[in-house]
Amino acid sequence: MFQDEARFGRISDTRRCWCPKPIRPLCQAMVTQEYTYAYAAVSVSDGQLDTLILPHVNGQCMQLFLDEVASRHPHERIVMVLDGAGWHQSESLSLATNLRLLKLPPYAPELNPVEHLWDDLREKSFHNRVFDSLDALENHLEAVLLEMELDHQRVHSIVAWPWIINSLTN
Repeated sequence: MFQDEARFGRISDTRRCWCPKPIRPLCQAMVTQEYTYAYAAVSVSDGQLDTLILPHVNGQCMQLFLDEVASRHPHERIVMVLDGAGWHQSESLSLATNLRLLKLPPYAPELNPVEHLWDDLREKSFHNRVFDSLDALENHLEAVLLEMELDHQRVHSIVAWPWIINSLTN
């Protein structure tokens, strides 16, 4: 499984959109410094996605996420590939017996397919949207993450990079 976190906030992402002439679309904009964080782990071989929304990115929240993933897959051995963020340090984390961590090289986010899940999620579910509150943002994020968790084929099409699949099968 590959793992990553992403920050979602009440800052709107205004983009161009289509509408018939002579109508001019109106999009609201908001710059509010309120954020929540989505944690995700994905199995590149089958598109299985596990997500959790947590208030921070730190060791305590990472521990909650790792415990959740391990409990969702109690009979599987999981090698979780992640970046070198400070809260990912295995010395500060208590790992379940079925879970091992493997760090990506430094400064190489392009090697993590979860980054492309975040791009897809933001592009399809968050542009030209304004949320009245952090709760409204979290409710929307929860709904789109659940939709993505249930769509294994879509997730697999985003994360099943040939070099990763080839390394698993050889």
